[in-house]
Amino acid sequence: MIYTVEGNPKYFDLGHQIFSWLQSRGSAVTSTLTMTEALVRPYRLGDLNGVYKFYALLLSYPHLEWIPPNLHIADRAAQIRADHNLRTPDAIQAATALAAGVTGFITNDPVFRRIKSLEILILDDLLS
Repeated sequence: MIYTVEGNPKYFDLGHQIFSWLQSRGSAVTSTLTMTEALVRPYRLGDLNGVYKFYALLLSYPHLEWIPPNLHIADRAAQIRADHNLRTPDAIQAATALAAGVTGFITNDPVFRRIKSLEILILDDLLS
C-alpha cells in the first residue's frame, strides 16, 4: 500500500495491478496498524498533503476492510511473536490476517515466510 500511494517507481506498476484486482473483484483485510505505518514518513517530513493522500485513498478503497486490534488479535500476535520471533507490528499484521481467515498475505518483508499457515507473496519475488 505504501509503495503505491507514495508512487515508488520500482513497485508502482505491481501495486497498481494489486489495487486494480482489489477494486474489481478481490477482497482484502488489513490492520489499522497499517495506517500508523503508512503515516510515519509523511508526518516525519511535515507533509500533510501526503497524510491526506493516504487517508483519501485507503479509507475509501472498495473491498478493503480495516480491522482494529482486539484482545484476540493481541493474544495471537503474542503467540506469533514467541513462535516466530517477529517484531510486534509484524506479529499484529499476521495475527490480523489469521483472525480474518485469510489464506494469502502480500508484503515485501520475507520475515513473514516464517508463518507457515499463511501463503506469503513477496513483491520483490514477482519483480525478479
